[in-house]
Amino acid sequence: MKKIISVLAVSLMFVSCSITSPISVTNNAVNTKKGKSETICVFGFGGISSGIVLNKDYGLVEAAKNGDIKLIGSVDLKITNYLFIRKHTLIVTGE
Repeated sequence: MKKIISVLAVSLMFVSCSITSPISVTNNAVNTKKGKSETICVFGFGGISSGIVLNKDYGLVEAAKNGDIKLIGSVDLKITNYLFIRKHTLIVTGE
């Protein structure tokens, strides 16, 4: 019985749920280049501002720099939830 509970507890730590939603679209070209900005929020249950945020440079500026994007065409937000961890990824496309 202890073995079953241990296996369930360990597997629960690796279960995740992910959702990607569009945030913004402009008239600029889309899918020419792609940049990402990621951060991890530990013990955050209400949003990005609650809990311990590990990447303070997270945002559109960092995503555009990572993809060498001058004109932003679209912005998507991907949120992946783990047991006590939430990973936020901004995906910026443009030229």
